[in-house]
Amino acid sequence: MWCQQEIRLPALERGFHLITDRVVEALPDLALCRVGLLHLQLLHTSASLTLNENADPDVRHDMDAFLRRLVPGDLPYFRHTMEGPDDMPAHVIASLLGTQLTLAVRDGRLALGTWQGIWFGEHRDHGGSRRLIATLSGDPEIAN
Repeated sequence: MWCQQEIRLPALERGFHLITDRVVEALPDLALCRVGLLHLQLLHTSASLTLNENADPDVRHDMDAFLRRLVPGDLPYFRHTMEGPDDMPAHVIASLLGTQLTLAVRDGRLALGTWQGIWFGEHRDHGGSRRLIATLSGDPEIAN
C-alpha cells in the first residue's frame, strides 16, 4: 500500500507546536496499515520537524528558548538578510533539526513512545502557512 497526502498547516507563531493529531487526522489510510512507515517531509527551509516530548508544553518553550540563544538573529556575519533578521537563523535551525521524519507504523497507528509527539518548529516571526508531504507505505492487512 502506498498513499500520499499534502497536509497544510496554518500560520503559527514562532516556536514549537505539537502536530501529531493533525497528521493522524489527515491520514485515514493509516488505520488500515498493519506494518509500515510514514515519511513526513516539510516543504520549507525555515521551519523544522522533530520527535520529542508530547506532554509538557514547557519542553517546547525551553527548546525554543535554547535555540534562540544558540542562533540569535543579530549575528553580524550573516549575509543573507534580505528576507529579515529572522530568516537566516531560521535556516540554520531547520538544518540542525531537519525537515523530515520517518516513523514506524504498527497495527494502524504511529508506533510512538509514551511521551513522543511530532513537533513542527516555526523559526520565523511571520512564517506563514506551511505544507507537509506525508507518504505512507506498508502492509494494509490488519491482523485479527
